[in-house]
Amino acid sequence: MAKRDYSLQGPDARRAVETGLAAAEWYHTEVPRKVMKDLMQRSDAPAIRDTVILYGCMILFAGLGIALWPSLWSAPFWLAYGVLYGSASDSRWHECGHGTAFKTKWMNDVVYQIASFMIMRNAATWRWSHARHHTDTYIVGRDPEIAVMRPPELAKVILNFFGIIDVIRFFPNLVYNAAFGPTADERTFVPQSEWGRVRRVALVHLSVYVATVALAVWMQSVLPLMVIGLPRLYGAWHHVMTGLLQHGGLADNVIDHRLNSRTVLMNPISRFIYWNMNYHVEHHMFPMVPYHALPRLHDTIRHDLPAPNRSIAEGFREMWPAFRRQLAYEDFFLKRSLPPTAKPYREDLHQISPGTLTPAAPPATAIPAE
Repeated sequence: MAKRDYSLQGPDARRAVETGLAAAEWYHTEVPRKVMKDLMQRSDAPAIRDTVILYGCMILFAGLGIALWPSLWSAPFWLAYGVLYGSASDSRWHECGHGTAFKTKWMNDVVYQIASFMIMRNAATWRWSHARHHTDTYIVGRDPEIAVMRPPELAKVILNFFGIIDVIRFFPNLVYNAAFGPTADERTFVPQSEWGRVRRVALVHLSVYVATVALAVWMQSVLPLMVIGLPRLYGAWHHVMTGLLQHGGLADNVIDHRLNSRTVLMNPISRFIYWNMNYHVEHHMFPMVPYHALPRLHDTIRHDLPAPNRSIAEGFREMWPAFRRQLAYEDFFLKRSLPPTAKPYREDLHQISPGTLTPAAPPATAIPAE
């Protein structure tokens, strides 16, 4: 069987378009119109509250870290600041990019721009990248945000817990964007009308980083980089941990989010950092439902969904062995088990074989996820 080609301009990308797998019609659980209208109601209040808490804590932790610098007593505050900078920024980028966190558009835009800078993503590029991710979730050759490809490169996964791979990729891309605009791959999903904006955003980000490095050199201290830049490394672990759980080990090339996405019940602190994206099947099925309504959405449609993992640890106990199996056989995946009350999978589109991208039965190596 042909190997998966994840490039956005490769043969799998072309076949996905030719076979209708790209931009396909996805399965959605039936929700009464009145209930869905209520769930989709936007409000500024929850996001304002959470944003004040987030940035207030960041200012407090950074202030204490600076005040106690260079004593080791500053370390706990830098660690806490780092998680909010390098991980909470991921969920804020995500939700404000959808335009659902706040009811007021400019509030979404402001937080989106700040979060994009902190998480080291070009705000103009990644808005379109994420739109493609939702249109073609885990479709090989189409989704530019597949976190773990098959076979998985576990060394890179581990390095990214410290943000290393993301940062190594970010800066050359940033310089290219600042000089020339989107890369060839980015031009496959970023409209031409946005190419100039991609370049302008990159120039702003690059200027801030150059100024921060210059200040650190002038002060002969790493302290400015502890505030801007380095937290994306030492604070990345939480967003990588939760991000891996979103789709890791599950089916690719399917058009049912119940097969390729994972909901995980999490502790309140992780839910605040992650902004309720632990309800990930629900989010992908109904991406216009605001983050604060996702627990209610989960209760509304849980009869039609696989049972959620009951903790982060349980999610990793399920996912990590699947990664190891995929090292030897990349077609292995975890098949989700649905409750008796759920509508069945569309078996005719249950699994699309890599290399051919035509309907096929689930391989014998697919096992139920307990």
